[in-house]
Amino acid sequence: MYDDAGHGPLAVYAHGGFASQANEDRMGLFVWTPVLDAGRRLVRYDARAHGRSTGEPVATDYTYASLADDLLALLGHLGAAEPVDGIGASMGCGTLLHAAVRAPDRFSRLILLIPPTAWATREAYARANRSAADTVEREGVEAWQAAKNSRPRPAVVADVPELPPTPEERVLPSVLRGLALADLPEPAAIAGLRHPALILAWADDPGHPRATADILAGCLPDAQLRVARTRAEVGTWGERIAEFLTGPSRPGR
Repeated sequence: MYDDAGHGPLAVYAHGGFASQANEDRMGLFVWTPVLDAGRRLVRYDARAHGRSTGEPVATDYTYASLADDLLALLGHLGAAEPVDGIGASMGCGTLLHAAVRAPDRFSRLILLIPPTAWATREAYARANRSAADTVEREGVEAWQAAKNSRPRPAVVADVPELPPTPEERVLPSVLRGLALADLPEPAAIAGLRHPALILAWADDPGHPRATADILAGCLPDAQLRVARTRAEVGTWGERIAEFLTGPSRPGR
């Protein structure tokens, strides 16, 4: 399921894991009005099994590579004849990078929000996700949510509401295990992308470490990196994205 707003060149946004369009709006974290005001048609969609989208308890459906299949299928459904601006946060960042590596000509610019843990740092995350899946199956989603909420949060998002995961409990363990199987494309593959890229990260978050953003910025040949340390700085991201989208562009290779 997706929401379609505004008019002009198409930009498509993929959200983070366990969230949805509606949940992100309730969190108040990302502000999209500047993107619409910049003359963009913005499509935001709920990933498979998240929010209003359906899904089955099959772990491999929730790897970044599988979610990239869904993103590319959505572009086909939207009738996107020209390269689109791709925006992705966390899980959506992984989705977008896999889609861009596979089909670079479908994208004009890449906007990577809070890139997730990847490569050398991914195994610890994967172990935690597998353990979380076991907890959900053994004790229920509330037990996993309580453990998750008890951990310290990055200062930049300390006041953001903690919301329940949107995947149904019958599917959530598979989502967790699928994300445990996922990783970003190899740096050498990312280095082959020629799209202008904007990377927006925040500080002091082990799940979205600065190291991933730094490696991406070093790999992508035409990348800008900005790191937020306060919620107020995150609040400027909509304007930064709008400014980036209206700047010079060239299509994917």
